[in-house]
Amino acid sequence: MVRQQNSWFGTVRVGKLRCRMKIGVRAHDYGKRKIEEMAALLRDEGYGAAQLVLPKAFMEIGSYEDITPGILAKIRRVFEKNDVEIPVLGCYMDLGNPDKQVRKAAVRTLERCLVWGKELGAGVVGTETAYPRLTEAQKRVWKPFMMDSIKRVMETACRVDMRLALEPVYWHPLTDLETTLEVIQMVEDEKHLRLIFDASNLLEFPEETDQDALWTEWLLRVGDYVDVLHIKDFSLDRRKRYQPEPLGKGVMRYEAVSRWLEGQKREISLIREEMNLLFVKEDLAFMRNL
Repeated sequence: MVRQQNSWFGTVRVGKLRCRMKIGVRAHDYGKRKIEEMAALLRDEGYGAAQLVLPKAFMEIGSYEDITPGILAKIRRVFEKNDVEIPVLGCYMDLGNPDKQVRKAAVRTLERCLVWGKELGAGVVGTETAYPRLTEAQKRVWKPFMMDSIKRVMETACRVDMRLALEPVYWHPLTDLETTLEVIQMVEDEKHLRLIFDASNLLEFPEETDQDALWTEWLLRVGDYVDVLHIKDFSLDRRKRYQPEPLGKGVMRYEAVSRWLEGQKREISLIREEMNLLFVKEDLAFMRNL
């Protein structure tokens, strides 16, 4: 007989192994707050997980230079007390920048975050591969620099035994499925190299794209590497400008993602980005229904 337990993981079926979803949010969508205040707020809002970007989330941290072992220990202790897990420590760096000094600083900061992530008990340290929106020509120029940076950071990930999660974005050098597979083949380390899958950041042409086919292919090819899903929705105005929307109210179609989740037999974190305070309950219901 299969029993069901309802928790912040979503529905867990005991007796038949099923996916456990950690429902979370990007913490600094609630602004910058004291550590205790942030953890309690996320718990009270109904989240059991959070993506933390330390200088953006906490009043006690103005920059990465302010991070100390004591602050990390406090964050871990307070979040554990409030039953809010940390599946992602966000440290989004300009890994493909052609400027050697910019790239060197990005690699160094990300390496430090891998150590801090382990101390926090985070699931992964997550990053994109660029800051600006790049043209196709720029992406080709930035790609080899990105590949070199990933190699360097992965050396540290292996040494400290912490997972690095890359997030593909269509306007960055880690731009598509082909490039993502190339990185996976280069690294050859499924334990330490993971992925954050944000479908909305891969949807360049909403009107022309068969999302069901596209997300099915992505998750078939690299789904074993995906530990975290970023969940958001958007629309485009008359000038094709991006407008965040409540989940289910924009152009995003998550049916293929839902089918993939149904087949997983491990923990997957769903992190709401671009959260709107007016729609927290509706968004939480949407994510649990996935």
